[in-house]
Amino acid sequence: MELLIKNGRILDPSTNLDFIGDIYIKNGIIEEIGQDLQYSAEKLIDAKGLWVTPGLIDVHVHLREPGQEYKEDIESGSRSAAKGGFTTICCMPNTKPVVDNEVVVEYINMKAKKAGLVNVLPIGAITKGQEGEILANIGKMAEAGICAISEDGKSVLDANLLRKAMQYASMFDLPILSHCEEPSLATGFMNAGEMSALLGMKEIYPESEEIIVARDIILANNAKAKLHLCHLSTKGSIQLLKEAKLRGEIVTAEVTPHHFTLTEEAVEGYDTNTKVNPPLRTRIDVEAIKCGLRDGIVDIIATDHAPHHIDEKNCEYEVAANGIVGLETSVSLTITELVNKGYLTPIGLVEKMSTNPARMLGIDKGTLEIGKIADITIINPSIEYVVNGQEFESKSKNTPFNGMKLQGKAMYTIVGGQVIMEDGKIRGEIQ
Repeated sequence: MELLIKNGRILDPSTNLDFIGDIYIKNGIIEEIGQDLQYSAEKLIDAKGLWVTPGLIDVHVHLREPGQEYKEDIESGSRSAAKGGFTTICCMPNTKPVVDNEVVVEYINMKAKKAGLVNVLPIGAITKGQEGEILANIGKMAEAGICAISEDGKSVLDANLLRKAMQYASMFDLPILSHCEEPSLATGFMNAGEMSALLGMKEIYPESEEIIVARDIILANNAKAKLHLCHLSTKGSIQLLKEAKLRGEIVTAEVTPHHFTLTEEAVEGYDTNTKVNPPLRTRIDVEAIKCGLRDGIVDIIATDHAPHHIDEKNCEYEVAANGIVGLETSVSLTITELVNKGYLTPIGLVEKMSTNPARMLGIDKGTLEIGKIADITIINPSIEYVVNGQEFESKSKNTPFNGMKLQGKAMYTIVGGQVIMEDGKIRGEIQ
């Protein structure tokens, strides 16, 4: 198939491109980039007024399959990703059974291939059953195609065991995605502070995150491992990350749109869609996260897309499940909260949502370089809309952004030169 994208603002940090031009794609490969390209392609996309970027990559997604398909499955999660503009997603291992062996990895690869929508890269667990006692077979999972290892949802509390995992991961050039949480300081349901006192809610202390951030940075530096810190949420964590980078240590980090958009004040109405882990923090923390992105301290924006059935959210705050869906609002929140407010330039958004994720994972994506696979996202930065979770492609609708007016949306998702999403319609629905 031949595809010609015309008149778009081409944004690619990996090749230092930022200009109005065209991209010609043939047989799934980027053949030419320039101005006033003349080809008789099978499909023509007029991208005037739109951003044309390398395919967006989300390094932190929960697809729930195998075992919790009532919340999400690989196909529905892939549809949600495509609608949000993501061409590649990395799925976390806390499924049932846990992704702790090559058989489950191969199952996910098979289901993703069958769905045939976006690239799905499995992440393997650090320990068997995520029980924190015995290392999973990292080598076998690496052969089967994992892109990283993580104990997502919890920290490996045995520091010596984690050190060994880091050493193994280094042998296979796999990053370690660290969920930073010291559980003895995280027995509550929301951030420790004035709001928790006002609401009479049990607390989660910021030190819970920061203690493990510091520990894992030390361990990774000594093991020469590629450490990636997941969903940082506090000013203290951003400072620890900054100091590590100033020392020249190998560490990257992500933040989520909900952590740079909402504060603990959103919990006041007891909306369980504000219950996330790590919890929503203070205005000071939110500002630190935004400045960390602006200053290049924070590398990546990831969603931590966490679908839950309505019954798991339609209950008391204390017993509700942690997490929200994020794939279909991520681009809009980033434009609304960061680009429009001067924290990121358009090319900075692409860096945080495509180029840097690809570099962290060590995959040959996140670029519009000629000769590369044509994974491309086309974004309308000006369109305004009101979030309606019932229109999500995800099986789950647990979003705190319902009714919020946002700006910017992915209009096309192109994977391997094939148009997977066009104007909100997924392949098969496109006329």
